[in-house]
Amino acid sequence: MTEAIEFSRNYNDLSTDNGFQFEFFCDRCRSGHRTAFVAWAPGNIANVLNTASSLFGGVFSSAATVGESVRSSAWQKAHDDAFLKAGHEIRPNFVQCPRCQSWVCKKSCWNNKRGLCKECAPDLGVEMSAAQASHSVQEIWAHAAMAEEDKKLAEGNWNDTIRATCPQCNEPLATNAKFCPSCGAKVKFDDKCAKCGAKLQPGAKFCGECGTKV
Repeated sequence: MTEAIEFSRNYNDLSTDNGFQFEFFCDRCRSGHRTAFVAWAPGNIANVLNTASSLFGGVFSSAATVGESVRSSAWQKAHDDAFLKAGHEIRPNFVQCPRCQSWVCKKSCWNNKRGLCKECAPDLGVEMSAAQASHSVQEIWAHAAMAEEDKKLAEGNWNDTIRATCPQCNEPLATNAKFCPSCGAKVKFDDKCAKCGAKLQPGAKFCGECGTKV
């Protein structure tokens, strides 16, 4: 009984009329192995006959046709045999993950301790090192010195009402400025009484608590 040909999606067929060659690659890292090229003699003979036919005005054209007809059946059988051999040759370099069914390379993508691919069971040491490095980067960003022009936008200033435009000329304000950089108009107004500290109502001319003139 003919052996069934087992295959998966992780290969490329590089075979030509003159021989057979295959590439098998890892589903995870995409690296792989290429088998040695195996020449197919009848294919070479057919090419020689075709060349002779063109050189001698078709004297061997019938022989070349025979060669091509032989290729159609014999080539396919030889191709299947070459594929089976290549599969057996390359199999020790790959293993199929029982969880995700991916074919991965034993060299880089197989967690031998867990019996799973590293996509399903990553190396804990590698993940811990990566997590530590990522946390260090976050710490650097968190403690980075704020630029001088941005300090006015710090958290401590968010309790105040921040205008987006100048009340006088309506120009956009890039920072939490006290005066408009375009027209010089006062942007921020005191909302507390200078004497008693009570909150002033918008537009008030006198403090509602102590009567002090604003």
